[in-house]
Amino acid sequence: MMWMMTPQFEPNDKWALKARELGYRARSVFKLQELDERFKIIKKGYNILDIGAAPGSWLQYVEKRMGPQGQAIGLDLQPIEGLSKAIQTFVCNIEQLEEVDVILQSAHPALFDVVLSDIAPSTSGIKDRDQWLSIELSTHVVEISRKWLKKNGTLVMKILRGADFDVFLKELKPLFREVKVAHAKASRQSSREVYVVGIGKKSENRSQ
Repeated sequence: MMWMMTPQFEPNDKWALKARELGYRARSVFKLQELDERFKIIKKGYNILDIGAAPGSWLQYVEKRMGPQGQAIGLDLQPIEGLSKAIQTFVCNIEQLEEVDVILQSAHPALFDVVLSDIAPSTSGIKDRDQWLSIELSTHVVEISRKWLKKNGTLVMKILRGADFDVFLKELKPLFREVKVAHAKASRQSSREVYVVGIGKKSENRSQ
């Protein structure tokens, strides 16, 4: 499956213009900022995994929030270059879970406080198909989180809402104390994307 690379900027888009003004690589940074302000996701010293991280605006935001004591890793099909040395990035297909494990065990053997995912499929314009592909990618994100997100950790992921969404949400809820669904103001009005926030993972699937 191909992932969609987030466009960095669009003309006459206030969020894109603001991102450029502040030195961020994409308008999507304001979605994470809004979610962080609402749900208190990222704290100083946290270890964070960003899935579908290109072009890197979420990692830019994460670095500011986690401070020098924190660590962050970004995974994407596209290479991400030019970020701070405090950020590690890897070209990786998250559908290959063994590949993810090898990278993370080498780069960051401890568990993460937060798993973020702004990943999206390469859309076809066929709404049902695109939504199903989004759910499929999100299922891989959940599987990574089962293994690499620590107990009481937080999961944030973008999903295209549609026919399969309620079933996916129902299956996710037992893994966390709370599961919230949020629409970010910076999302385009025509978009069906929402963010699912799993707060307080109930158990660890791997010892540290």
